[in-house]
Amino acid sequence: MTRSAFLLLAATLAAAARKEPVEIGSRLELFVDDFLVERADRVRLELHSPEPAGTVLRFDRPWEGNTSVYVSIVRDDDRYRMYYRASNNPESIRRAGLRPGEKVDEDRHQFIAMAESRDGIAWTRPSLGLFEFRGSRENNIVWVDRPGEQRVSDCMFVFKDANPACAPAERYKALGGSSRPLVALVSADGIHWRELQGQNSLLTEGLHGNAFDALNVAFWDAARGHYVIVFRDTDNGRRNETFDSRTTGANYGNRSFKVATSKDFLHWSYPQWVDFGDAPVEHHYTNATTPYFRAPHIYLSFPKRFMPWRNYFEDPSFAPGASDGVFMSSRDGVHWDRRFPEAFVRPGRDERNWGNRSNMAAVGIIPTAAGEISLYYTRNYTFPSAHLERLRLRTDGFVSAHAPYRGGELVTRPLRFEGSNLVLNYATSAAGSIRIELQDAAGAPLPGFALEDSPLLWGDAIDGVVPWKGVGAKPLERLAGKPVRLRFVMRDADLYSLRFR
Repeated sequence: MTRSAFLLLAATLAAAARKEPVEIGSRLELFVDDFLVERADRVRLELHSPEPAGTVLRFDRPWEGNTSVYVSIVRDDDRYRMYYRASNNPESIRRAGLRPGEKVDEDRHQFIAMAESRDGIAWTRPSLGLFEFRGSRENNIVWVDRPGEQRVSDCMFVFKDANPACAPAERYKALGGSSRPLVALVSADGIHWRELQGQNSLLTEGLHGNAFDALNVAFWDAARGHYVIVFRDTDNGRRNETFDSRTTGANYGNRSFKVATSKDFLHWSYPQWVDFGDAPVEHHYTNATTPYFRAPHIYLSFPKRFMPWRNYFEDPSFAPGASDGVFMSSRDGVHWDRRFPEAFVRPGRDERNWGNRSNMAAVGIIPTAAGEISLYYTRNYTFPSAHLERLRLRTDGFVSAHAPYRGGELVTRPLRFEGSNLVLNYATSAAGSIRIELQDAAGAPLPGFALEDSPLLWGDAIDGVVPWKGVGAKPLERLAGKPVRLRFVMRDADLYSLRFR
């Protein structure tokens, strides 16, 4: 078969697959991609950036410092735990930029520490008494490498294992280190850690020269019944305009990610490069991938986009490299939707955020108020003012299907659902509106659910039940299990997510 014939066949099969009903059940679906979309007229997917909500942790304790970074946040029963690298490196400080009264700690050190919070907003450092620092155990350090080693402490990602078959003694798992071997650690309580016995490295095959050289992420995927690891590697075959004589990483290769899966966390599939489609080739320093807690079948990722040759301060004594945060999503971990090349999180007006390797997303998304979720980014990296900032966003509000003032419409693929009501996360202007028509698989309006039967939705709701009139309290009950299309006719409105219940 010729290549052109193969591509034609693949396109035909893909088109046929999109005609089949999507088994949506009662799960929440985000509009982060066009998975649900059959066609759209003057409705486009629009990225929404979170807004700053204040500093939640300043890395100002003696055992922390200017290079504290690599944050992972874990839900733990009635609280949240934050694990991070507590570190100081006086050699990385741009001393010419110190502010009056700022002092440089000339000690170089590196540990893993933990903070706690009940609400994701106010964080405290528990005094754990595990390790001594400068003569005292009054600190929140949970891991110290053995003398002469830097095996784990450069970066340690932690997650609470949701696998029902997980042994209680291994309920908390971690990936340690930023070079080979990648170390697996386990804990019964998230405080006392040990290396997983019999494992020197989780992955040994399919690696390139700089594998694991940043925070590597893993989690249990309940929707698919396996563990997933997303880790940093360098693709030496990919080049773009970032690789020129100005960059200090001219021969480094493109920083990207690989993914592998496992049933037992010990034996892993051969790693695959992630596929960004036709998106521009860029350095993605970290990935911060997580299943979205309201729709865990969808992976969300918040890579730190790294521009290695840019030096904001034009100071040859200060390492180059500017960064911002981008957004992408996936439904299988391999194929990623990178339709939004614009920054999700910018450095902003604080010039210290334009310095080397700042603006890194923590792994973890937390609900912090009604209708609000929070993300966290490291700021002022390498400066004495290094800290973690909270940013807040509307629940499900990463991307919306947006219609302008003149209006537009969106029609979904056929959906097979469970439930008796349609629930939408939407917002309109005072002049805006949304109307919904239910259609059969062929696109014909269903009796009682034509556009003229639709209520006029306007306002702002996270879980807005569509109040069809004259069809009872459970208007969609008789349609459950049948293929149905949704036609949204919108004006100056945003649709963030939908579900049936």
